[in-house]
Amino acid sequence: MKYTHREIAFLTQHGKDRLLQPLFTETMGCSLVRATGYDTDQLGTFTRDLQRPGTQIAAARFKAHKAIELTGLPIGLGSEGTFGADPVGGLLPWNTEILVWCDSTSQLEIIGVAQGPGGGFQQTVDCEEDLLAFAEQAGFPSHGLVLRPDDANNPNIYKGLQEKSTLIPAFRATLAMSRTRKVFAEVDLRAHMNPTRQQMIKRAAEDLIAKLRSPCPRCEAPGFSEKDLIAGLLCALCSNPTRLPVAKVWRCDACGFAKKINAGDTERADPSRCDLCNP
Repeated sequence: MKYTHREIAFLTQHGKDRLLQPLFTETMGCSLVRATGYDTDQLGTFTRDLQRPGTQIAAARFKAHKAIELTGLPIGLGSEGTFGADPVGGLLPWNTEILVWCDSTSQLEIIGVAQGPGGGFQQTVDCEEDLLAFAEQAGFPSHGLVLRPDDANNPNIYKGLQEKSTLIPAFRATLAMSRTRKVFAEVDLRAHMNPTRQQMIKRAAEDLIAKLRSPCPRCEAPGFSEKDLIAGLLCALCSNPTRLPVAKVWRCDACGFAKKINAGDTERADPSRCDLCNP
């Protein structure tokens, strides 16, 4: 395996280095070196006081290259998370985490991804009883809370609230600033304040490590992994092609070698997944 017992530059200010270090040590013998000297909040904040200027992957890639620049190490790691609506019903908070590994020597980039329900709860409250009920639903105190007057875009923010002794005074102060006598409460989505998100970041790291440990059959560069799906699994009832995958395409970004792999054990698609049998 190419990447073992290396120092990896990691630009983070919310404890992700401590979160992921045991995993990289156990699987690859690598040491994460925290890069300092750049405020990652400049790339956007979850409380929307600063909007991210570009895409999620662009932000993670920038952090990896900035880590290399700040430390002088040849390999950098960048992490970026997003929250939105789930891709199926659009009702649940959905967390997507990306880790970008950049090797400045070989110009190789490998990306780890994980996504799933994220627990990004939000609610407008006007009394302490409703606030505490929301806090319980949101996983407080292990999950930090954020309070602001009136609505989601008010610039007056209390972040990182993880104790009832600070939550209640912050609520009262926020309520006093409110024109509508309401407080907008939400889960603090920063990594060090959110155990649910921490688990998703670990999953993204596991995906990245699996790719780093997967060499190309042709050139032996790491990162040989699934890149595309080929749709067309035949329906078991009508034999027409469905939108379900019939094959996966694994590809090496270094040399371009690609290989088709059977998408699964099922030879035919259930008719319930067929657009003709179940329109």
